[in-house]
Amino acid sequence: MASSRPYEYVNDFLYFAARPYINKTEDVMLYCSGVNFNRFLPITKGRHRAMSNCAIRGLQLVNVGVRELALSVGATPKAVDENNCSEVVPISEGWYREHLLIINAPASFYNDMVNYCVLALLKSTFKACMLAVDLPGTLPEPDELQVFIEKMCRKYGK
Repeated sequence: MASSRPYEYVNDFLYFAARPYINKTEDVMLYCSGVNFNRFLPITKGRHRAMSNCAIRGLQLVNVGVRELALSVGATPKAVDENNCSEVVPISEGWYREHLLIINAPASFYNDMVNYCVLALLKSTFKACMLAVDLPGTLPEPDELQVFIEKMCRKYGK
């Protein structure tokens, strides 16, 4: 059974969250994710073809990974057209978003999911940009990770 509390990891570059979704027949959480591709431009600019931003592609791959993780714990991922993530979405331009429903996942799934999402996004983004970046071994606090990404933008920015 999923928890009734939301799980969130948000900074100026990315966000991942799972929050209860109103459904009377099943235990359902709404997975919300996004990446601010404008903030990642110092790293990604010139390292991809048009319409192939590395950070956006990274978020799409993370979404596939979340589906795989959900299935591995007996949960059911389900595509959803509506976006009920407005409470967690940072208000600014440049955000690419992904969201889906996760049905009947154990409560422990959501902390593991958020940890996976953040590190997998960074790993895939830096790999696609062909940058050898040593990522933190454990997930830092959102503001600490923001400082880390800002340093990478200054170091690798074109």
